Amino acid sequence: MTTTLIQSQGQNQDLVLLRSISWQTYQSLLNDFEQEPAVRLTYADGVLEIRMPRDPHESIKKLLGRLIEALTEEMELEIRSLGSRTCDREDLAKGLESDQCYYIQNEFLVRDLEQIDLTTSPPPDLAVEVDVTHSSMNRLAIYASLGVPEVWRYCRGKIVILTRVGAEYQEVGRSVALPWVTPADLEQWLEMRMGLGETSWIRQFRQWVRERR
Repeated sequence: MTTTLIQSQGQNQDLVLLRSISWQTYQSLLNDFEQEPAVRLTYADGVLEIRMPRDPHESIKKLLGRLIEALTEEMELEIRSLGSRTCDREDLAKGLESDQCYYIQNEFLVRDLEQIDLTTSPPPDLAVEVDVTHSSMNRLAIYASLGVPEVWRYCRGKIVILTRVGAEYQEVGRSVALPWVTPADLEQWLEMRMGLGETSWIRQFRQWVRERR
């Protein structure tokens, strides 16, 4: 096993990269870190990345989550919110924890499942990926392998909406899971958060959604 410690520029997160890690070791570490919600594990074909995000990362992911949840409430759309749930499949030798993930179109299939098994249930319909600093692994390739239909990716103030086509993702101009919003809408609302309290900000967003119904 080889270990690499990477301290990301800007001190937004630290990365530890481990190689030649078995699936069983990955699962054991997931259990060990279960009480450490800030730790993110990404696994693919024997390579394990351990990330420790800091405040800028956690703030953006939470704000995007609040926008999604407020939007679906105002549109009276049922969802199942699973936060940073571990999405993994041993048969694919891949796993990760999204920053936020949601069942939307397939919510009715998992509504009453206490624990979702991705070998028998569909993956989340929407995942949020916040890249305040870049992961050392190709997380989009892992999402694609797991079959996640849509990923919202935030990087340096910009949001890209990606939909899965075959084994890859293509950028689109409007969300498929939530067609009421565009990347420009999301960027505008994240920018508007500056100088506003979070409660006032989300109240204004809800009013904006109501006016567009």
